[in-house]
Amino acid sequence: GLAETHQTLVINDLRSRITVQADGQLRTGRDVAIAALLGAEEWGVATAALIVEGCIMMRKCHLNTCPVGIATQNKDLRALFSGDPDHVVNFFNHLAEDLRENMAELGFRSINEMIGRTDVLKMDENLNHWKLSNIDLSALLYRPSQSDTVGVYKTQEQAHEIDDILDRKFIEQAQPALKNGEAVKMEFNIINIDRSVGAMLSNEISKIYGSAGLPEDTIHIKLNGSCGQSFSVFSTKGVTFEVEGEANDYFGKGLSGGSIVIYPPKVSTFKAEENTIVGNVAFYGATSGKSFINGMAGERFCVRNSGVTAVVEGIGDHGCEYMTGGRVVVLGETGRNFGAGMSGGYAFIWDVNKTFRANFNPELSDIDPLNAADKEELKGLIQEHFDNTSSTVAEGILKNWNTEVKSFKKVMPRDFKRVLLEKAAKVAKAVVA
Repeated sequence: GLAETHQTLVINDLRSRITVQADGQLRTGRDVAIAALLGAEEWGVATAALIVEGCIMMRKCHLNTCPVGIATQNKDLRALFSGDPDHVVNFFNHLAEDLRENMAELGFRSINEMIGRTDVLKMDENLNHWKLSNIDLSALLYRPSQSDTVGVYKTQEQAHEIDDILDRKFIEQAQPALKNGEAVKMEFNIINIDRSVGAMLSNEISKIYGSAGLPEDTIHIKLNGSCGQSFSVFSTKGVTFEVEGEANDYFGKGLSGGSIVIYPPKVSTFKAEENTIVGNVAFYGATSGKSFINGMAGERFCVRNSGVTAVVEGIGDHGCEYMTGGRVVVLGETGRNFGAGMSGGYAFIWDVNKTFRANFNPELSDIDPLNAADKEELKGLIQEHFDNTSSTVAEGILKNWNTEVKSFKKVMPRDFKRVLLEKAAKVAKAVVA
């Protein structure tokens, strides 16, 4: 009895602190009403809004060839965009009107009244189709007897404890840099529930200095421990994070000019290059900055990277997926499907075991030999990697450079290569003229 009562109270408290969102083919007020009656308090309307502004569902957003100029950076294609923001505004006005009519028909005066009211929904039993003959929605539409006493929509704010996060401490100690541009250094411990670390600090920098940020390494933060998800997200110019430990998924997500160095604890005895030190989807959507990773990364490394330079000692599947810019150096093995959808930037792979070609996706890119300029650039990046992390792999490659450089392959998107060659030809022609 007492245990059961306590459990009910806890469930009530948790349920009233969250917001339930539904999405997926919501196009009319009736769709939104049904989602609300099933328990949703927010509704994601994406595809319909895209259609309103001109999307024709070609499903080629990742190819940069959107014929109506929405999902593309091609200037010629963007000129074809004929949408208008007012069209989207009108669509949502009509959606709200339609929802209000449905609410009136059902007898509800407010959204909160209808949240979770599955008792006013029923399955259409007049649909005569063999695929529907065995469908039973009774469990989905079941409404518990205590629904009138248990919270079914958000009534309390969550206790986020955001006043005591690491970024607050960063900002406090970084005041000389923020106010006067003076270089500062600090050191803290970190654990894996510290997520999106660095975002608030970079926001403070951007509010004062804009996109220019601060000079490189103005704010240097040393962290010891295990970083939570989205570590150093959106870090801007002037911020350097040095991590002695490890990091979870989305490491460096949206990196915007900052620098990240990560290496295992100095007391560790395992080989860094044989162990994963950062999680999946590192540098997702990153635009600029540098990172040196003394160890391996998970899957989808540098997916949608558009400008970051990253050196790592091995990665999982789908590396550099949909990458549009930047430079990646992999001093080790890659997983399968490397370079899928990669349309810009380039990568250097240390293929000492000659396994890379089997893992490479050749749809948009080629495997090219290195020219003299490539070799010079690559050696400089590996040297920088060694200087920052003391990597034994980087040290070995540099000591035997003339031999090891022969094992490197360059991955270059064909269209990107063609554009660079065309530009070079124009420059050469102008010089001759």
